[in-house]
Amino acid sequence: MSTEMREPTFWVLTVLTGGRRHGYALIEEARELSGGRVSLKAATLYAALERLGQLGWVELDGDEVVDGRLRRYFRLTDAGATQLEIEVARLEANASQARTRLQARRSSTPITAF
Repeated sequence: MSTEMREPTFWVLTVLTGGRRHGYALIEEARELSGGRVSLKAATLYAALERLGQLGWVELDGDEVVDGRLRRYFRLTDAGATQLEIEVARLEANASQARTRLQARRSSTPITAF
């Protein structure tokens, strides 16, 4: 992947590293893991899952009826895990550059007394 991953995609893939999940569980876990920054709507989630499926990053992993409602399960593919690893490395490299520059800025900025 040559461009940065959208944050909802990042969290969907991250949730799926824990194993197969159905839609509602994906929504709840993405919200929790992101500290509330990502609040997926069902339509957005299923559009993302369709796109990720077309990319080969996520696969349908069965259906189940619970309390009269259909739950559709999804799982992360090896290709999806690889893309998540690439994105994690990109984010870590960016954070490292920013951290280095912030430390340099702090050490070169004189402290002024008020």
